[in-house]
Amino acid sequence: MTARPGPQRSDQFPQWVPDAVRNYLVHTEAGMSIRALARARDCHPSTVLRQVRKLEVRRDDLLIDGALKSLSAQACAASNDGSKGSCPMQPESLFKPAPHAPALTQHRIDQEARRILRRLCEQGAVLAAARDMDTAVVVREARGGDPLRTTSVDREIAQAMALKDWIACADPDARVARYFITNTGRAALRRLTAEGENRAGGFTGKRADCDPDAAWDLAALESECQAQARYHATESPLVGLARRRDRDGTLFLSRALVATGERLREDFELAQMATGGRGGWINAALGQTPPVSAGAGVAAQAAHERVRAALHDLGPGLGDVVLRCCCFLEGLEATEKTMGWSARSGKIVLRIALDRLGRHYAQTQGRFGPLIG
Repeated sequence: MTARPGPQRSDQFPQWVPDAVRNYLVHTEAGMSIRALARARDCHPSTVLRQVRKLEVRRDDLLIDGALKSLSAQACAASNDGSKGSCPMQPESLFKPAPHAPALTQHRIDQEARRILRRLCEQGAVLAAARDMDTAVVVREARGGDPLRTTSVDREIAQAMALKDWIACADPDARVARYFITNTGRAALRRLTAEGENRAGGFTGKRADCDPDAAWDLAALESECQAQARYHATESPLVGLARRRDRDGTLFLSRALVATGERLREDFELAQMATGGRGGWINAALGQTPPVSAGAGVAAQAAHERVRAALHDLGPGLGDVVLRCCCFLEGLEATEKTMGWSARSGKIVLRIALDRLGRHYAQTQGRFGPLIG
């Protein structure tokens, strides 16, 4: 008796697509029956049926619906293999290797998810997305009730996170959908953080191999792959410093200064999409910024120029401290040691730098900066 071969995972869909989504698309778009699909995937028909029903209910979610439409279009293009006309996807073709590698990979999703999920763990943080916006944004409520934008998210990354059930929307019919991190997303963040620490030497203090992408979520990445400092998993050192108070009881960093630092960090994270990683930024305060890679998006190029202009305006010293503390998320003690400053002097320099950075933004971009989307 010949054994039945196992399911083939190298189909026309990208490798990061969950099995439940693959089964749903093959059933709804290619017309393969539940039983035939279950035989091909070597599972029970009721399993496939539950997956199909669950995703059908979630089609009201704009990120889920957009992701499924995009994956269906990719499968159509691969099935036609360049032929013109309408696209009746062939069920058998969906289990063949894709002729071209997709642009969105699991590696890129993991890189982006580390920073996005970390931001969504902050108290009151949500990911906001709208149908007419190409970019989503993570916001949280700051002191005084004002919304504080903490980072931006490419729409395809947000769609992939929604498909993986890392984020979920309680009211998909709203004009602006608000997504919260799920328990699955928190578990994914713990796994991704542990993987990043393992690549960087874990708790042994050993230096990892030079791999800027693998160390994306660490605190101070330098082009020479120096030892990285850790920071709290749900906030930047700037937010922690903002809790400190002067002798008269006032906050050491005002909410406006914290928002200024977060604004630079958001631009910096977006600018890295134009340079291909964090490498080469360590001397940015001296005017030595990494070049923009070919094919970089317009938004990433604009963010690169904003970061370059801000650091050039601040100059060495002030530019170094905001780059390390706001962008590299390096602790003040490590910054003081690297810069050769005396102990407890870094926070004074940081406050002066943030105040100067705020004036730079007010003079060049206005109070709220460029619009997203």
